[in-house]
Amino acid sequence: MMSSTPTMKKPENKPLNTAPACEETLCRRGFFGKHGTVMTESPPADKNTSIIINEVQMVLAEKRTSLSVMRTGIAVLVLPLSVLSVLVATSRYYVAAHVIGLLIPLGILMVALLVLGFYLVGRSALRMRHYDHMIQQIKRKHSVIAEFID
Repeated sequence: MMSSTPTMKKPENKPLNTAPACEETLCRRGFFGKHGTVMTESPPADKNTSIIINEVQMVLAEKRTSLSVMRTGIAVLVLPLSVLSVLVATSRYYVAAHVIGLLIPLGILMVALLVLGFYLVGRSALRMRHYDHMIQQIKRKHSVIAEFID
């Protein structure tokens, strides 16, 4: 025998965000305004403008990479100087003639690190100048984007 007890319906969980579907689409594509609010403007219609902006973003990403190489080069430059300062600070605890077999390879390694550090810093400085020149060329060629770039 089956009892006929009434079953309760579960309440529907509605999302708190009731933004229209078009704004959700823009949100997924990355068109955000200030403080994470979704912009209601449509993306740029001109495909050339979009390509130019992407080109500038690529050049700026390369410039950031150059800056990180410069940061690495500066760190490599500091390493031999800190080792040298430790050697000088502890010089009263050893006689250089007794540890010359260790000091010569250490000196060669420090010179190699100095050369590598100067190379990395110099190369990244040249690359950054090249990227700045590329951005200036893009600004001259496309006046649409010039107002947005320093």
